[in-house]
Amino acid sequence: MQDGKLEILYLMKILTEETDKDHALNAQDLVRILDQRFDISVRSRTIYSDIARLRRYGIPVEQKRGSRYGYYVEDRLFSLPELKLLVDAVQASKFITISKSEVLIGKLEGLAGRRDAASLQRQVFIYNRTKAENETIYTSVDLIHAAMNRDRQISFRYCAWTPDKKLRPRRGGAFYILSPWSLTWDEGNYYLVAFDAVTGQIRHYRVDKMQDMTLTDLPRKGRERFEDFDLAAFSRKTFSMYAGPDRTVTLRCRNELAGVLIDRFGQDIMTVPAGEGFFRTHVTVAVSPQFYGWVTGIGEGLTIEGPASVRDGYRIYLEQILAGFSSDRIPD
Repeated sequence: MQDGKLEILYLMKILTEETDKDHALNAQDLVRILDQRFDISVRSRTIYSDIARLRRYGIPVEQKRGSRYGYYVEDRLFSLPELKLLVDAVQASKFITISKSEVLIGKLEGLAGRRDAASLQRQVFIYNRTKAENETIYTSVDLIHAAMNRDRQISFRYCAWTPDKKLRPRRGGAFYILSPWSLTWDEGNYYLVAFDAVTGQIRHYRVDKMQDMTLTDLPRKGRERFEDFDLAAFSRKTFSMYAGPDRTVTLRCRNELAGVLIDRFGQDIMTVPAGEGFFRTHVTVAVSPQFYGWVTGIGEGLTIEGPASVRDGYRIYLEQILAGFSSDRIPD
């Protein structure tokens, strides 16, 4: 059935989904596709006037001349490399379930032309990756944003994994009441950064472990703590988002580890020579077992020089690990 009002919309759909610089369609091609696929009959001169309207609207319809002349759309909202980056981010995100990953990637494919969408699909490998099973994370994120926009606190139960792979509420199921100020992404997980008025501290929580969340009528607190809050610096000093007391630590490192330190703490760190083949730097870290584990993973090329309390803490950390190997008998 002919519907002239839909004609230009279908024409836009064909151009944006099926054409690019190497796959242009001329007016006769577009007339044929509109007729066969959408039962819309038009003449070539109508195509020319509709393309002019699309250009005035802002659709960047280009014209290719020569033996393979025709019209095409090359400049889309997202380029193929940009879409590949977004697809990779969805695949790498632990907090996005497999089913939601499939939905999101499908929507990203819709932003590409048909051929580019096929290219994206060939790169999708999500089934062997660690993924959350908690579908409520989306409603939680939406509620957190609503709380920040309305300047309100939120209430939720915070859970931990048990050996039988169940999420069980901490604190006997008591509700946490906190002021949300930011959301951040670290090592594939989504975290809430919030102010705890009871302790007066900035804390963080994995969103996929938050359950039974509600928006309260309580006004948000802690604004003065977040006026100069640097989320990037917070993420750099906090290893795997495990909290600990902030300390400025002196590290002596082999020169070949410069990239490791820069990747962790950024290019602004100060490095000074510290003997042949070594440099010294001072960084602020949240001292925790995860920080000590990071130091251990790097190996003998990195040494904690100070302060003494952090050196002692690291020694105790290593001694406790070694104590587990001090007996020939493996515990039951």
